[in-house]
Amino acid sequence: MGRYRSEPAFEHDRTTKIGVLLTNLGTPDAPTSGAVRRFLAEFLSDPRVVEIPNVAWRPLLHGVVLRVRPSRSAAKYAAIWTNDGSPLLVHSVKQKVLLNGYLGQRLKKEGLPSDLCPVELGMRYGQPSIAASLDKLRAVNCEKILVLPLYPQYAASTTASTLDAVNAYFRTTRRVPALRFVDTFHDDAGYIRALAQSVNEYWQKHGRPDRLVLSFHGLPRRSLTAGDPYHCYCQITARLLADEIGLEKNQWILSFQSRFGAGEWLKPYTFETLNAMGRERLRRVDVFCPGFVADCLETLEEIAIEGRRVFQKAGGAELHAIPCLNEQPAWMAAMTDLAFRQLGGWLDKPPDAAARERTLLRARVAGAKS
Repeated sequence: MGRYRSEPAFEHDRTTKIGVLLTNLGTPDAPTSGAVRRFLAEFLSDPRVVEIPNVAWRPLLHGVVLRVRPSRSAAKYAAIWTNDGSPLLVHSVKQKVLLNGYLGQRLKKEGLPSDLCPVELGMRYGQPSIAASLDKLRAVNCEKILVLPLYPQYAASTTASTLDAVNAYFRTTRRVPALRFVDTFHDDAGYIRALAQSVNEYWQKHGRPDRLVLSFHGLPRRSLTAGDPYHCYCQITARLLADEIGLEKNQWILSFQSRFGAGEWLKPYTFETLNAMGRERLRRVDVFCPGFVADCLETLEEIAIEGRRVFQKAGGAELHAIPCLNEQPAWMAAMTDLAFRQLGGWLDKPPDAAARERTLLRARVAGAKS
């Protein structure tokens, strides 16, 4: 095998397309210790995720972490696993299918072929991989590709890691397409409206809480001092969402979850926040996770199960975990608008059959054999 992977067969009269690659973090293939160990080995080996020199981290990862953590995490995955598989993957696949349809309808209204922009899903870790999804887009002649990581708030450990994987893939290809990359959409108006609609619809059905906790995934504190904008972007999202819902400052609080290790992480911590609210004997607290666009381990187990336990053990009564955006129509419309705006300038009408025939004839006259 050569240095570069083989290119799709070239045809002079082919119609090129514009690919859209949705990406998310990923999930184990099954809620078992073995599957979780493989997933964590890939995830925690990423230098964007764990910024410890490999010479120090690798022995600790393989000698301690991957011996202890997989069985514990597997039990947590088992608690939220569905008949269709991992919730994150199930929701992400549905989002891909719906975006493909929504985007096709939008293109058709603009007088463009509805299949001009095929959508694929790639996970940063696990399956379907980013590489396999890019293979599919290249196979259908995508000479331009928009990469849309489903992380609303940019972080080096998520968004930049996705770009690392995309760049690594194209280091092995001869024909590199034009690329665009969405780095953040933390303040996108459609995204904020979709978040607000999710909260309001939940409250219309279940009533309002004493307080709303907006919980985002945590990062080590040093990420903020090193210049990562994630903390700032979470603050902006939370403020815009609270304003859109019409909440006063004493009705909501921002916090950070999913700590790992003994070092200091972004504060306030979600579990400490819930513990304090429980000690206040609050009747009801709702937790919403704006940074996750699909329900996953961090929302279904960490918040809905463990977070509820922490709150009630401290003296609180009810904790409600408001579902993530998932396949909510307002979110799918916002995602479509976001993708369509990013595709601007690329959406030229493809050549018709006559034009493609002329191209083929010119190529044959010039000596082309295919």
